[in-house]
Amino acid sequence: MQILNKIGFFSKPSKKKISEFLRNSTLHPGKLFLHKLVLGIETSCDDTAAAVVDETGNVLGEAIHSQTEVHLKTGGIIPPVAQQLHRENIQRIVQEALSASRVSPSELSAIATTIKPGLALSLGVGLSFSLQLVDQLKKPFIPIHHMEAHALTIRLTNKVEFPFLVLLISGGHCLLSLVQGVSDFLLLGKSLDIAPGDMLDKVARRLSLIKHPECSTMSGGKAIEHLAKQGNKLHLEIKPPMQHVKNCDFSFSGFQTITDRIITQKEKEEGIEKGQILSSAADMAAAVQHAVACHIAKRTHRAILFCKQRGLLPQTDAVLVVSGGVASNLYIRKVLEIVTNATECTLLCPPPRLCTDNGIMVAWNGIERLRAGLGILHDTEGIRYEPKCPLGIDISKEVGKAAIKVPHLNMTI
Repeated sequence: MQILNKIGFFSKPSKKKISEFLRNSTLHPGKLFLHKLVLGIETSCDDTAAAVVDETGNVLGEAIHSQTEVHLKTGGIIPPVAQQLHRENIQRIVQEALSASRVSPSELSAIATTIKPGLALSLGVGLSFSLQLVDQLKKPFIPIHHMEAHALTIRLTNKVEFPFLVLLISGGHCLLSLVQGVSDFLLLGKSLDIAPGDMLDKVARRLSLIKHPECSTMSGGKAIEHLAKQGNKLHLEIKPPMQHVKNCDFSFSGFQTITDRIITQKEKEEGIEKGQILSSAADMAAAVQHAVACHIAKRTHRAILFCKQRGLLPQTDAVLVVSGGVASNLYIRKVLEIVTNATECTLLCPPPRLCTDNGIMVAWNGIERLRAGLGILHDTEGIRYEPKCPLGIDISKEVGKAAIKVPHLNMTI
């Protein structure tokens, strides 16, 4: 479907093409939907995704186009390239999701789309497309906060009641937040510089893991996790930052500086040029992954203790949800399990495919908002995307003032 675009991303469709789309998207005979249905559209970064979800949590149809292969070749995400790929694929992906769901556009209760935060050029494509779709179909529009969608995905797969603590770790974000309701978040801490996924990707590039035969098709973070299984984390010492800073903020840029210095030294020792693979690459991957896991775990441990101290979480049976792309790293999950076991919490993670960016989480967030009657727009005049946007109310300074000392835990796995 080509959609009329006020912002200029798409050309005005002919009546013939609109009729063709509607004809191709009609409801299958005999199928009756009794539940609310939401189409979710996600283009916040480098994946074009869409899904149709009903209010009982059934995923009726989904589709996704990954840009990973393209960005691996360019050494990272280049926003104009990501934008162009979204433009080329969004129509097809939405149509595939609707087709798989056997839902006619006229049967939708609302259209939900990520509008914040993310890459401006990528967000713009999804928002532009969605607004024209909303205009054509005369459906309510639900703007979605990307981080809120990640946080609430667990409620699609597990029976989780509010409040719960969420740790969101990905290529673009790292934060700890207390989730008190569908749109009620208290921010406990966030990364002061780069995100863990971004840092792992950069370390992987510095190690030239794309040239490694086992890692050539993997993202940087996946390559680090894969290679780390073959390495010894104790052969190299990388100390986590902010050891004596008693808050829940994170820092990952220092890891990159330290590893770059170690890699340069190792290259000299092994007599190889920059760009060649070190014989100690697996040890480096293991050491970096362990240090990152310990840093994340300690800040999360403090967040749990703070929330329990203030009565924000129950003393027993509290829930820690870990989501975002880096949450699919099983080593980091195991280290976090040590923390949750010590604090009598339950660790829950969405399935790996729902940890990374996807249309299902956006559609589900739309369902959550429909149920709560929050943020449902019948007039989209003036709606804009927001590349940078906080999550909830920031109480991180209060956390820092509490200066909670975290007891030592044995992080050996």
